[in-house]
Amino acid sequence: MRRARPGYRDPVTVYAIAQISIHDRPRYQRYAAAFMPILVKYGGRLLAADEHPEVVEGEWTGSKVIMMAFPDRDTFTRWAESPEYSEISVDRVAATDGVVLLVRGLD
Repeated sequence: MRRARPGYRDPVTVYAIAQISIHDRPRYQRYAAAFMPILVKYGGRLLAADEHPEVVEGEWTGSKVIMMAFPDRDTFTRWAESPEYSEISVDRVAATDGVVLLVRGLD
């Protein structure tokens, strides 16, 4: 993972935004059932998980948006690279297509 860019006060809250399409619902549900305890354990917060987001501009082909917050990039990295998340993320990767963005907050 890349290190923080200069010009931002560190640590700064980071937001992970996933835009996905689910093509294997049972496998995704298995991932989702194990997700929250691991997110909370590593200091993350689930801000939104919406399978029917309102598109107000442009075209969007996904089927779900997930937004999470982490106190800083290091906390996000510890979660994303943790053995627990690595174990369950196999199901997410197999069950979905999409993109995950990491966005630096302004605080």
